[in-house]
Amino acid sequence: MNGMTIGRLAKAAGVGVETIRYYQRRGLLETPERPHGSGSGGSVRRYDDQDVTRLRFIRAAQGAGFTLAQIDNLIALDATQDRARARDLARQQIAALDAKIAELVDARDALARLAVDCETGGAGPCPILTAFEPGRMQG
Repeated sequence: MNGMTIGRLAKAAGVGVETIRYYQRRGLLETPERPHGSGSGGSVRRYDDQDVTRLRFIRAAQGAGFTLAQIDNLIALDATQDRARARDLARQQIAALDAKIAELVDARDALARLAVDCETGGAGPCPILTAFEPGRMQG
């Protein structure tokens, strides 16, 4: 798939054109030079399979919870083959995900308690609705 337009690149990688432009502005994806030529379409930038691979890498890393700044570090590490540093970044991300999971479990448990309180409670406002009023959060 060499010589793709940005639209074809977006389709091949499953992202939007504006996403590609954003990644280019962030320095995560190269912006190819416009070819010099007098033929029609000669000034259209062209992308190749490596660009598709890079976009898919970025999206997969985002799916694993990495930020774009962290992904930029991973891309730089790929060029140096610094496996120890890549492993450290992965372990840091695992710890961040574990913390987020714990936070979500706590939130789920609090909401489950509120649901029980709502079901078994007597007269008065619903505990679920009042719990989200400022200054009344239960934990």
